[in-house]
Amino acid sequence: MDKVRKAVFPIGGLGTRFLPATKAMPKEMLPIVDRPLIQYAVDEAREAGIEQFIFVTSRGKSLIEDHFDHSFELEEMMERRGKSLDALVDTRFAPGDIAIVRQQEPLGLGHAVWCARRLVGDEPFAVLLPDDLMIGQPGCLKQMVEAYARVGGNLLCAEEVPHDRTNKYGIITPGAADGTLTEVRGLVEKPAPAEAPSNLAVIGRYILQPAIMDILAQQEEGAGGEIQLTDAMTHLIGRQPFHGVTFAGTRYDCGDKHGFVSATIAVALSRPDMASAVRDCLAGA
Repeated sequence: MDKVRKAVFPIGGLGTRFLPATKAMPKEMLPIVDRPLIQYAVDEAREAGIEQFIFVTSRGKSLIEDHFDHSFELEEMMERRGKSLDALVDTRFAPGDIAIVRQQEPLGLGHAVWCARRLVGDEPFAVLLPDDLMIGQPGCLKQMVEAYARVGGNLLCAEEVPHDRTNKYGIITPGAADGTLTEVRGLVEKPAPAEAPSNLAVIGRYILQPAIMDILAQQEEGAGGEIQLTDAMTHLIGRQPFHGVTFAGTRYDCGDKHGFVSATIAVALSRPDMASAVRDCLAGA
């Protein structure tokens, strides 16, 4: 079984729900306390053993590239003043570890993944959506990589959602279950609660086989006139092993303002250097 070495980060979206903050700054650079969203996703991928990081970007995203580059002037100034560079360690990469691909048209998540086909090649790969901030030990992708070592094939990250919210998610039609692993027999996009086959929702982490690129190459339009990753995955069900991995941890939907604020508070309360002050602030609110 081939190791999962590569990860695709589709980050071409405009972030219109966070305007005007995202007018000039990519939404993936919005900070949760003192780390941007994209940094959390990259750290999660590193923990899972990912070696190559493929960013599928669009115009106006160069700030993300700069974030993961060396900043010689800043580092020199900090060293001269005797300041620690520890806060910058995770933002550094060796040459070749990061690759940038442009998604020139906003044609959907499936299209964004397809844009990375040349760099993915003939290997299994992970997909991480930075809007979903996943807090757990071990991290979400590492849990999935460990499951992949057992069953191979394709994996989705799954989360149990309230039955009355199934119309907000792609929902799994479940087969046999074994602990956190559930066989995927089908996927239904945003079903009404009365028609949902389960309450297991697909959230923003995937491990996929390269065969999905051939399906995405057909450029079939789905919901909203976009090329949907869910539609392409449906074609592989029954042809290759397909499982959902229920994440043991907490997900924050940081594409939503409420989720973003909730994540900021939760992360702040988990930090020994600021938890007490934040609790005092919240108690006095």
